[in-house]
Amino acid sequence: MMKKWILMLMALVLFGGVAQAQDDKKEERAKTRAERRMEQERLDSLNFEMAKRAVEEKRFVLEADRVIFKNGTTAYVNANTNFVRLEGDEATVQVAFNVPASGANGIGGITVDGNVSRFELKESKKGDLSVEFNVSGVGISARVTINLPKGSSTASVSILPTFNSNRLTLDGHILPVELSNVYKGRAL
Repeated sequence: MMKKWILMLMALVLFGGVAQAQDDKKEERAKTRAERRMEQERLDSLNFEMAKRAVEEKRFVLEADRVIFKNGTTAYVNANTNFVRLEGDEATVQVAFNVPASGANGIGGITVDGNVSRFELKESKKGDLSVEFNVSGVGISARVTINLPKGSSTASVSILPTFNSNRLTLDGHILPVELSNVYKGRAL
């Protein structure tokens, strides 16, 4: 009988120690998760400030990794060949899909250059940025709207052609021109 009590007491102490160790591991994981989240928030904040400065200087590229068509169809694309670039008063819009045909720009899509007019930069009370401008040139006449939420460099650009309703939306990241890594195809 005494042996049973001793075994039960030892088992209770052993399981209590294991439970305590598991609780410690859970707390440690929660702490690590919180630290990673805070680090990501700091990184996102720095990226937002860099993107905001590039937009204010009119020297930025939105590298798109997703294209959304007028009917809501989504296509995931290569950010190096799908972009909206603004440098001063000149803009380039390029979309290229992973298709076997070379397209008008030689890389499976279309590239158009144009002049920028009516550039408007607005900041909401929450700190979100909204940029609107017109682009006109050979092959393009459109209103471009970019929305950049506060605390992120991830933005959405809507391109609404002037002469039809074939809206195109690109989602991606805004970078300064100097840090961008895009490949420009042959423009119209």
